[in-house]
Amino acid sequence: MANDRILVVDDEETIREIVSQMLGGAHFHTRQAASGVEALSILESGDEFDLVLSDLMMAEMDGIALLERAKERYPDMPIVMVTAVHDIQVALQALRNGAYDYLLKPFEREQLLATVRRALENRRLKRENDAYRTNLESLVAARTQQWKGALSDLEESYDMMLEALGDALDAKDAETEYHSKRVTAYTIAIARKMGLPKEEVKVIARGAFLHDIGKLAIPDAILRKPGKLTDDEMAEMKEHCYRGYKIVSRIPFLAEAAEIVYSHQERYDGTGYPRGLKGDEIPLGARMFSIADTLDAMTVDRVYRPAQSFQAARTEIQLWSGRQFDPQIVKIFLGMPDDIFEGLREEINGPKSNGSNPSFPKV
Repeated sequence: MANDRILVVDDEETIREIVSQMLGGAHFHTRQAASGVEALSILESGDEFDLVLSDLMMAEMDGIALLERAKERYPDMPIVMVTAVHDIQVALQALRNGAYDYLLKPFEREQLLATVRRALENRRLKRENDAYRTNLESLVAARTQQWKGALSDLEESYDMMLEALGDALDAKDAETEYHSKRVTAYTIAIARKMGLPKEEVKVIARGAFLHDIGKLAIPDAILRKPGKLTDDEMAEMKEHCYRGYKIVSRIPFLAEAAEIVYSHQERYDGTGYPRGLKGDEIPLGARMFSIADTLDAMTVDRVYRPAQSFQAARTEIQLWSGRQFDPQIVKIFLGMPDDIFEGLREEINGPKSNGSNPSFPKV
């Protein structure tokens, strides 16, 4: 404690000297001020103190005024007030204004030293706590940054896994080549136009990309049949929604996306499959996907017909608004220019020319 400095404030010189001697005998360094004004001037001069010991009743600036000014400028410095017995109510007010403690005159040397040491120990503990909190905040910030990096790596591995699943489907059903990536990009564009949060768009994008994954469980004889499917074969084909759901729902981070896979063939009027969901019963992502899926199906070449224009697809989607499609999402879609979707299609189809494979669309 030899380095602790205490400012003793009292308008009576005799009391200042006695208090300073008591503190000096315990190896504290002291400086004296004869008034609140002088004490404030000393504090503002840059001279640093660990504690202020001040009388309450002083003529020029009383202890309460000094307390308020000092606490405003030096909030971490403890202040102990000294008062006569008849000033007890004023002393209590000083505590409410931020004083650490008060001493009643007359007081013994040990009483003074005990109060001063408690105040200084309290200040030390507060400083240690502040330093600990600062270090903890820095540690949390560093760990948060590490966590974000790990999460980014994990998401990248998720996307790589999704691409592997998509490639497996493309290998099984050549007619769907790049279809999943195009329809995912279209769905993301619609979701962004609707102002959905990024995390929700990610879920929807994964569901859109994996919508046909259940076809991996459909026999090749049905999936690649060139002619019309029989009723039994069509029933088997319709099972791909449920089978895809079963595949995807087993992967924890795809649990929400699995609902889109399950519902991607539902229709707004309830005439779709496999559950006959209607209106808002259909997940929002599946309702957006339905429009994107039709847009892609109509604007690419098929063995039985050439690709149609985006305008023709728009007309068809508008015609089926309220029946196959959610009318509110149709309205948003119709307000989006063709060049958005044309640009996305060119971006995804472009790599065919150099033999590379387009990556999973980024959200």
